[in-house]
Amino acid sequence: MSEQGVYDWHRVHKAEENIGHIIDEWVYDHVMEWFGVDEIGELTEDQINEVENFRHNVLNEYSPLQWGFSSLYGSWESEVWEQEQ
Repeated sequence: MSEQGVYDWHRVHKAEENIGHIIDEWVYDHVMEWFGVDEIGELTEDQINEVENFRHNVLNEYSPLQWGFSSLYGSWESEVWEQEQ
């Protein structure tokens, strides 16, 4: 047992943030490579719907990859919105 008192993880949010970045990178890279695009905004609505179908109907709802797919979808929506402005 540590002499420092009750167990704690100083700046645990940094570890979680790093894990989030890794997951985002894996998901973004995989999706962009699969569809042969260089930017998220290049995905068509049909392609993003295919990705969302995978996310919601194939991937386990508790999978940590859900974080990356959520981030990807949010980025795609932002890109599409900016292109329409």
